[in-house]
Amino acid sequence: MAKSVFIDGAAGTTGLEIAERLAGRSEFELIVLDEARRKDDGARAEALNAADFVILCLPDDAAKAAVGMIRNDTTRVIDASSAHRVSPEWTYGFPEVVGRETVAAARFVSNPGCYPTGFIALVAPLVRAGLLPADWSYVCHAVSGYSGGGKALIAHFEDDRDIAFRAYGLALGHKHVPEMTAHVGLAHAPIFAPAVVPAHRGMLVEVPLHLSMMAKAGSPAELRAALAAFYAGSEIVTVVDDQPGELLLRASMAPVDTLTLRVLGSQDGSQARMVAMLDNLGKGASGAAVQNLNLMAGLPETAGLRLQAA
Repeated sequence: MAKSVFIDGAAGTTGLEIAERLAGRSEFELIVLDEARRKDDGARAEALNAADFVILCLPDDAAKAAVGMIRNDTTRVIDASSAHRVSPEWTYGFPEVVGRETVAAARFVSNPGCYPTGFIALVAPLVRAGLLPADWSYVCHAVSGYSGGGKALIAHFEDDRDIAFRAYGLALGHKHVPEMTAHVGLAHAPIFAPAVVPAHRGMLVEVPLHLSMMAKAGSPAELRAALAAFYAGSEIVTVVDDQPGELLLRASMAPVDTLTLRVLGSQDGSQARMVAMLDNLGKGASGAAVQNLNLMAGLPETAGLRLQAA
């Protein structure tokens, strides 16, 4: 019997991409509100309580309000906002890091942020293994396609074609930082330097490391091998063993739900640049939500996902 799914905020970028991944799948039946009812709280409450699974694609405050509208103890929730990412009552929805069984058994799952997905994927396994220190002051540089900012930022970039690069979060209070700190287990919040480039989708997240200054840090080869072992068997996360002269984000990037990790080392091994590449709307948002939904529904985690660019 098909499980019912209600996407609250289905008209937004993330919601639309989740619906695309679920289209045609017999395991799920979407509860859809028409345009006249999708902002009606009564209709939304009815859908929230009727669904087996709810996926929230809403601003933080609206996501919290939606959870408060659920009056039963059976509806299971995936929240794509940042409202619950460090809440102890919610399971962090990064199956590769927290465990697939943990996500599968959870009632409330908070989808990771797009930038934190890259940062946590790179750093968390290495801190756990003792190959990187938990008390280091990490720096994270990242660039993303403009779709990660929702309709307003999409319009900003598409209306002003002269924008070449947008740095933001300059006050160092970005809402992703608590999530990045908590789910790696860091003693200090990382310095996070995000930016947006004139491409619709795509993301590159980099963590530079001065390994020779870190007590007991692993070599670039050891870091790479540890990541490869940690993600061994994953169809979604791949650790690449190469030393490219450049890494490119292309404006023509097609949707994909995978995550590629690299550890690039200096010739003497004293420095490294760890790099994650992903689709901010794929493993960074909608693809991750569908992966979590699959696990919670007892299905193969990659069902309906795009493991190769279209």
